[in-house]
Amino acid sequence: MLFGMTHTGFQAASLARGLGRVRAAGAWASRDEVIMGTAIRVELWSDERAAGEAAIDAVMAEMHRIDRAMSPHKPDSELSRINRDAATQAVSLSEEMCQLLACAIEFSDLSGGAFDITHASVGQLYDYRRGLRPDAAALARGRAAIGWRGLELDPKARTLRFAREGMRIDLGGFAKGHAVESAAAILRGHGIRHAIVTAGGDSRLLGDRRGRPWSVAIRDPRRPEEVVAVLPLEDCAVSTSGDYERYFERDGVRFHHVIDPKTGRSPSSVHSVTILADDGLTSEALSKSVFVLGVDKGLQLVESLPGVDAVVVDAAGALHYSAGLLAGAVSPRQ
Repeated sequence: MLFGMTHTGFQAASLARGLGRVRAAGAWASRDEVIMGTAIRVELWSDERAAGEAAIDAVMAEMHRIDRAMSPHKPDSELSRINRDAATQAVSLSEEMCQLLACAIEFSDLSGGAFDITHASVGQLYDYRRGLRPDAAALARGRAAIGWRGLELDPKARTLRFAREGMRIDLGGFAKGHAVESAAAILRGHGIRHAIVTAGGDSRLLGDRRGRPWSVAIRDPRRPEEVVAVLPLEDCAVSTSGDYERYFERDGVRFHHVIDPKTGRSPSSVHSVTILADDGLTSEALSKSVFVLGVDKGLQLVESLPGVDAVVVDAAGALHYSAGLLAGAVSPRQ
């Protein structure tokens, strides 16, 4: 992302220049780091430089903490422990994880299963770096383990058990939204009123940019240096899911990281979805849901929810806006 012009969905490499350096012009301070396998950026206004830097330190520490708990790549993370043990026994959960899983189940219900963290049962079979996909037999086995209703969550006991052998969960479509929302709470606790926190395609805006809105630009899914729309925003969450983030192509088909839980394959009717909502969990979960549902059903879901808007780029490159944005809050860039 570029600030104050923010490019939602830009690749981590374009964000990480000057990694780890804090820059301040006047009372604006910012920092870029790579955490959770993605580019993390914090930009904020503080009357005192030291206070601003302390707030950024606290946000980055929180990002590392969430990564330690929710990374599927760290064998000692809570998420890895769940995936390792929950098929054979009820696994005890932290309060944070229990609440996240309960929220994920609510979004699965809301979306009719389009959002489903058990898609990892198939998602783990794809290797986007090496360009490998599962064969038909492996895909069938993985699909048989998918199903959010098989998540036996006991909120009172704070435990989770998988009802099916081979089931796995992945919080990749949820953890970053949780992280930016948690970061926003930390910044408010430090007295920060104007800030933006970004984790890959997920951003949380606090207030405005001191008298003018933050400008969030949605990148063109096929021309990474160009934008298709500019959104003037303040005090909200923004999430973009795109088929250009992690993918490979075989025989003219693009296999990307968004998985349709019903098919175990990548949806092809949409190139990107950007969701605006009051909080990062909602925006991130709905960006995945709308991507899977497609333009018509996805926008129907968005229109049914108060305080939520969307911009969808379909497979033909056409833009589709929810009613709130059509009312004048978006500036197309064709």
